[in-house]
Amino acid sequence: MRIDQLNLTASQLQSELSSQQVGAQKTGQAGQADAGDHATLTSASTSVDSLVSLALSSPEVRQDTVDSLRLSVSSGQYELDPVKIASSMLDEHA
Repeated sequence: MRIDQLNLTASQLQSELSSQQVGAQKTGQAGQADAGDHATLTSASTSVDSLVSLALSSPEVRQDTVDSLRLSVSSGQYELDPVKIASSMLDEHA
């Protein structure tokens, strides 16, 4: 899993969406004086809203995965492949 500034938490995603919606409302109010171009993004907005709801309802920690890994490590069955890890690290920075 790649960790960088593109990975947002659910709360960051929600605040970003809220700020975009506020900006769109302000733009819409200012643009009402102009009878020119306009766009409606209803289906996209609905899709984003449903994804945000799904993200907010999902747990941040997948406890079943954590428990499985913890058991593997404690029993000595968890094996690492140093060559694969190093290769992945180099691929990420290339």
